[in-house]
This record gives sequence, structure tokens and C-alpha cells, in this order.
Amino acid sequence: MISRRRCLSSSAAALLALACDVRAQGAASAPAKPVVAAASAPVVARPPIFVLNSLDATISVIDPVSMTELRRLPTGKEPHHLYLSPDEKSLLVANAVGNTITLVDPRTGQIQRTMTDIVDPYQLRFSPDMKWFVTAANRLNHIDLYRVTRPAAGGFELALTKRLPTGKTPSHVIIDTKSTVVYASIQDDDQITAIDLASQTTRWTVPSGKTPADVFLSADDKTLLVGLTGDAFVEAYDVSVTPPKLVKRIPTGAGAHAFRAWGDQRHVLVSNRVANTISRIDIQTLAVVDNYPAPSGPDCMDLSPDRKFIYVASRWAGKLTVIDTEQKKVVRQINVGKSPHGVWTLEHAGRL
Repeated sequence: MISRRRCLSSSAAALLALACDVRAQGAASAPAKPVVAAASAPVVARPPIFVLNSLDATISVIDPVSMTELRRLPTGKEPHHLYLSPDEKSLLVANAVGNTITLVDPRTGQIQRTMTDIVDPYQLRFSPDMKWFVTAANRLNHIDLYRVTRPAAGGFELALTKRLPTGKTPSHVIIDTKSTVVYASIQDDDQITAIDLASQTTRWTVPSGKTPADVFLSADDKTLLVGLTGDAFVEAYDVSVTPPKLVKRIPTGAGAHAFRAWGDQRHVLVSNRVANTISRIDIQTLAVVDNYPAPSGPDCMDLSPDRKFIYVASRWAGKLTVIDTEQKKVVRQINVGKSPHGVWTLEHAGRL
């Protein structure tokens, strides 16, 4: 199984493996890239859908009404994931190789500013109490903990508190609802780890299944789900005990990778990048209750407020795919950039 780090530097032959094949299957028919718009681009009536094009260093701004690409915004090198700021006025786009974070207005799609000297921010997250900011340095093998301050004038500031070395290729992080523990996957060492925020120290590190990627925590903070991109399972751990206990391996589909909450505090979606499906898991029964087709390497997702539509990045094809969850079929595909990864919109279903 090829990690994100290796997929961006390997040869064309290696890219035939199960993951990180960034060849766009529809490249022959793909249109020319849209010209990157200036900051004065027109404002859409509804908040747009954002898609991060990791190999183009751009953000596709999608009109949610016409489902067309309005423009592309420049970012730093390799934008992969994104997160909303504490004041909900900025969308943070983490540019892993660029060592920067691009701030975008989540309502208008305008670039606001760029934060520099954020080292290898592959994945990022604020704690629920908005006092901590955490990044996973996928290339450089560490997790950074930042203190967050919120000036009276608005916005936020970050101060690096601790850089914790990890195993090889820390991938995804999640923080419990009490803002006390960070859980992270260590992709190329097949591990998961827990970090105590109060002491900024590692609580435990334990083996996991093959190539762990995204992690998801149940609303009661007791069950940690881990997507195994190197296998066809989601692992469920009881993290209310130390060390955590593996409770179940849930069969989903080959290349289980990214999670997105269903918004009812009971179900969660997982994209299966090799199987080209999305599974919906019941967190209480730890069983798959539904599946949806998702072509061309489904990766990160967002969900419409009524949960009728899944918006998913089709990584191999360079498209944003729209899936009707009632009809269980693809209803739209929009051309975006190369190797689309993060997907986000302000108009979404709940994130728990």
C-alpha cells in the first residue's frame, strides 16, 4: 500500500498500486484549466462548495445551485485538508508542502490572507473548545500543538507549544469533545496514538491494521473508528480504557479511507477508495447499514443539510461527484483540478 508521501514521488509504474494513483481517468476529455480568478471575483448567492486540488495547488469554487465551477483560487503547494476557524469567518486550507495555510472566506470564496511558517500541515483541526490547533506533519513525522488566542478585534492567532515526534507518516487527527485528547493515525507504521493536551505528551501508541488513514470519534468519546486504506475494514477501538481495546473490524470495502459524520450522532460515512463505494456505518451496532456508488477513488466528503446529497472528491478522475443518497446513484460530476482531495461547504449536515 502506497502512502500519500510515496504517491507524490513514485514512478508511473508504482502508481498502479491500490492507492495514490493520481492519473485522471477522464484526462483525455478534460477541459483546459480555468484561469485563476482575481480577488474581485463575483460573489455567489449561496456559500460555495470548495474542492482542494492537491496536485494543482488550487481550490475549485463550485456554485451549489448550478453545480458548475466558478473559478480556481491559488494556494500553496499540495493543499489536502481544510477546517473552519473559531470565529467561523475563515476556512483554513492546509498547504502541506508549501508550509502555509490559506484563509478563504467560506461564504464568498475570496482569499483573505496566507499564514506562513506552519510546517508541513497535511491535516489540521481545532479542538472543540477552540483553545488548541493541531497539525499532522505527514512528510516530516511529527504532530504540532498550537495554542489559540482570539483577539478582541476578531480573528485568531496561533503559537506553537509543542512538536511531538511520531512514527512514520502521521496522517489524520481527531480531538475528543472535552478537548483533552488528540487521536492520530501513523500511516506507514500501522499505528494509532493518543496525545494528552494538558501535558502535551503521548498517552499511548498501539498497533493497528494496515495503513490507517482517517480517524473518527463517537459522540460519547468512547469509540474510535480507524479507516484502513491498506485493507477493506474500519477498525473500532474502545478508547475509554488504557490501552485501547480493539472491539471489531467492520468490513466496508477495499481502501477504507475518509470519514464524514451523517449528522445524527449515530451514523458515519466512510469512503472506500479502491472499492469505489461509500459505506454508512451504525456506530452503535458497528455494522454497515448502507452503501453508495462512488467512482474513481472516492476520498473526502461533505453532506448536504438534508443528507440527500454526498459531495465527494473522485481522486483519480479529477472530479467532484454528487451522489443522491435516496436513489443511491451518481447524479452529477463536475470537472475540477488534479488529484482533488478536501471537500467542504458551509451549508452542510451536522458534523457529529
